[in-house]
Amino acid sequence: MAQGRKSTGGAAISPEAVALFAVIGLIALASFGTWIAASVGAAISGGKKPGGNPFSVLVELITGEYEWPGAATGVLIAEVVVLAAIVAGVFVLLRRRGGSKSRVDRHALLMSGRKDLRKISREGAQETANRLGAGHAGPGVFIGRTVRDDLELFGSWEDMHIDIWGPRTGKTTTRAVPAILDAPGAVIATSNKRDIVDASRGPRSAKGPVWVFDPQGVADEEPTWWWNPLSYVTDEVKARQFADHIVNSQRREGARSDAYFDTVATDLLSGLLLAAALAKRPISQVYLWLSDQLNDEPARILDNTPGYELAAQQMASLYSLPDKQRAGVFGTAQPNVQFLLNRQVARWVNPNGPVDNRPQFNPHEFIRGGGTLYSLSKEGTGTAGPLVAALTVAIVEAAEEYAKTCPMGRLPTPMVGVLDEAANVCRWKDLPDLYSHFGSRGIVLMTILQSWAQGVECWGEQGIEKLWSSANIRVYGGGVSDSNFLERLSKLIGEYDIASNTVSYEGGKRSHSSQVQRHAIMEVSDLTSMPPGRAVVFASGTPATMIKTIPWMARPDAAAVRASLAQYDPGAASTAGPAGAASNPWIAAGQKAKHNPLGPAQATWPAAQESQQPPQQQWGQAQWSPPNPNDRRG
Repeated sequence: MAQGRKSTGGAAISPEAVALFAVIGLIALASFGTWIAASVGAAISGGKKPGGNPFSVLVELITGEYEWPGAATGVLIAEVVVLAAIVAGVFVLLRRRGGSKSRVDRHALLMSGRKDLRKISREGAQETANRLGAGHAGPGVFIGRTVRDDLELFGSWEDMHIDIWGPRTGKTTTRAVPAILDAPGAVIATSNKRDIVDASRGPRSAKGPVWVFDPQGVADEEPTWWWNPLSYVTDEVKARQFADHIVNSQRREGARSDAYFDTVATDLLSGLLLAAALAKRPISQVYLWLSDQLNDEPARILDNTPGYELAAQQMASLYSLPDKQRAGVFGTAQPNVQFLLNRQVARWVNPNGPVDNRPQFNPHEFIRGGGTLYSLSKEGTGTAGPLVAALTVAIVEAAEEYAKTCPMGRLPTPMVGVLDEAANVCRWKDLPDLYSHFGSRGIVLMTILQSWAQGVECWGEQGIEKLWSSANIRVYGGGVSDSNFLERLSKLIGEYDIASNTVSYEGGKRSHSSQVQRHAIMEVSDLTSMPPGRAVVFASGTPATMIKTIPWMARPDAAAVRASLAQYDPGAASTAGPAGAASNPWIAAGQKAKHNPLGPAQATWPAAQESQQPPQQQWGQAQWSPPNPNDRRG
């Protein structure tokens, strides 16, 4: 049978055979019931006992060869009552179980079973973690529980994730927040909403410093710390990479470009970033230089710095271009740093005067400290997307540099990156090319998109194909209506065979024929209408499987998340649950917060909380119901 196909088994039983077996079963039940009642009745009333053959009792009663004991009637009635109670109990049990199932769960029986998923089971993932020297960090990133076998699935510490979930399908509550909560080391999370921050910053503060980069006021966070983007620029290579990140994070795939002006404008931006970094200037100086085409100070800075003679010569040549040509180059470069005009953004990346007492974010220290960074941005005028992308790159590259110095070339404690709304917030053009490499360094990234089209818009058709293929764990969470993409998933899930029999009679002779029909395990219509609480997982080297997603509300640390929401979510009265501060010790703990120089008041979360969420915790044992599609957190 072809790969990806599953068989339903042997040939189907004919209707005549089914009817025959049913009649035989009823006769056997009646015979045994009558024989038992007669035997017990005879023992009670002292009458004649029936013979040893249960099937002869009914015949003997009909022919009058056996006299029915008087007490046997009561026994027979009791048997009927007990049998009716058993049937009713089984019916209620099956109905309750059926009520907790989704309409798509029947498809799971045709997908991969326990043996197929050994590699991503808890045991398999833990073995991988032990082999990688990260056994102390737990088995890996929790994915969900299989519908078929209720088996816990994990992505190991070398697996990369890509998720495609439509709007309001529970990706935040079931994937993003749990991954952040479980991360054993440093975490970086991007988003265009504050829900991820509010839900997880409280529990994460118990594991290390929490930083919220919010240059556009998505979470109304005050800039109590700052990051100098030019700290990334340590030489001309880093300057060029930084310039590429800024330009590529704003360029749409397929947008018209000019081969000369776009390339030279990026060269100009690279030189200005390098000059500003060498001169210890703030990044806003780059925009000022671009606004004054006759100010050749950047070329002079490079010329006066030993080792940068070639870079200085390149800058000098750009300033000596003919007026119209120079204006075209500067005019092409200037829109790329338009975000620096936003004063709110500038407060996060520029020093606050000659002496700034605010803590300065250092990616290298962050990686070693095991903290949490949330990078927030949104599209539109004044977007800080380029800075979010640059900060994400700076952290991941710092983690990579540190990993090179560690045993096996991997981080001693894996780092987790949850890139929610990656195509909108963190447009990292080189991500598809680097994805699989990061897994070998202990840098586990989860890229979350709302559709395949989002990925095409950000990385192009080849880019999103490369990202999809480079990921080891691919999760589809429903809510997508792209028929081409869903047709692709349907083919990846596979087919199954239905064997059907046909029986006909002609001229008193019985003839039999059989045929096999192939069907998709899940059609496009099944995938587009998949309800919340279910997802399909495609893991490398294993057949597809359907899982039950486990939201944070069903986890043992749900109380800590509610406490975090109660403290940080402006709508805490409606989102943190019915328990108030007086009755909830976690919320009370949040109110007794101590001031943290890295941001607003941080809760001192009880140490007991750590024991409630170990990596080996059996998630999802609590009663669960699908997330509310109107819940703004999911």
